Amino acid sequence: MRVSTPIRVYLARLAGVAVFDPNGDQVGRVRDAVARLRPAQRPPEVVGLVAEMPMRRRIFLSINRITSIDADAIVLGSGTLNLRRFEKRPNELLVLQELLDRRVQVEPEGRAATVVDVAMERSRGGEWSLIRLAVREQTGRLARRGSLQQVEWEKVRGLSGVADTRGTANLLAILSDMRPADLANALQDLPDARRNEVAAALDDQRLADVLSELPERDQVEILAALGRRRAADILEEMDPDDAADLLGELPPPEQDVLLDLMEPNEANPVRQLLKYTPGTAGSVMTSEPVILPPDATVAEALARIREPQLSPAVAAQVFVARTPMATPTGRYLGMVHFQRLLREPPADLLGGVVVNDIDPLRPTTPLPEITRRMATYDLVAMPVIDRNNRLVGAVTVDDVLDHSLPRDWRDRAGASTTSEATMNPATATRERRDG
Repeated sequence: MRVSTPIRVYLARLAGVAVFDPNGDQVGRVRDAVARLRPAQRPPEVVGLVAEMPMRRRIFLSINRITSIDADAIVLGSGTLNLRRFEKRPNELLVLQELLDRRVQVEPEGRAATVVDVAMERSRGGEWSLIRLAVREQTGRLARRGSLQQVEWEKVRGLSGVADTRGTANLLAILSDMRPADLANALQDLPDARRNEVAAALDDQRLADVLSELPERDQVEILAALGRRRAADILEEMDPDDAADLLGELPPPEQDVLLDLMEPNEANPVRQLLKYTPGTAGSVMTSEPVILPPDATVAEALARIREPQLSPAVAAQVFVARTPMATPTGRYLGMVHFQRLLREPPADLLGGVVVNDIDPLRPTTPLPEITRRMATYDLVAMPVIDRNNRLVGAVTVDDVLDHSLPRDWRDRAGASTTSEATMNPATATRERRDG
């Protein structure tokens, strides 16, 4: 089948590009390219792309099934999809994952350089191969960037085998626009050492968001690789409930060391959460919901929930309490859902629109009871109060989901995959084919 595309395509530019079937429905997004290694220094043959479907499932798309490649879209020539989760074979290369930022030598002088991008070219017979690379020379001078140049594959040494320690700039560039959950998924595909390098290169807030989306095992390994001082900085950037969950995976002596390295005002709510029994409201709640006094106005409440760092579940309602506003607060008065705020005059006071007709949770309320009550009243969050009627936190629907799903649900190797029985059997194949 004729492919409507330039004869040369730089693969890093395809990362994140949407993939469409012949009907115009989006299948997923490109995450990498798969090349088959060949003997006698011949450039690897590109056999397909790796696309990420909804629910973080990665599949293989044969290059022979692609009819159009450009910077905006990849179009398939058939609606038939291979639904088996992609697994790399021993003689294959994941181009972006394994080659970007690799330190190489350019012949004949043996100049040191770093791989910035890799180009595949199509022969007259329709075969795609990794023919050229974009590399940046390493000057050894901190103030000067080396020149960028294109070189033939066969003139570059160091493209195979185990890579030396390398930078992360180019790989980070193609991952920069991903949501934290998608970036966490991409990190799970990297070798452990490479994963730790990329994680360490992320800024503190970005890494904190990504860690919250990783399986506990990966969280612990990355945290250990960072060193204690940087690990404490990351924990400070995490939501207290996520930080408590992560610290709960560590031995108590290590918990104490990291908590002592954190700023006291950041460590104190985490220490409190660690005291609650697992599987209770206290152990799954966030200790930083949106809290305002009764004399705050509707306009002030709307401004507060518009803050971009708040998750949708946390921003869906405002809890009203007497001072102090930090948990544990003064006496809890009730809550106001954002839809009610939108219907009220901006100058009205929260004390006049607050609702308290649903009994709050206690820190000891078990998770099944929380789930039942949230479902009964169609709530996205519920307040948690102590015996003195002080607000100590709130359980949100995403907290409930996180702790109700199987423990390994974030683990790509252990998570259950999308059921193929739910798809049209006429448009699905169960075995990977290269043609």
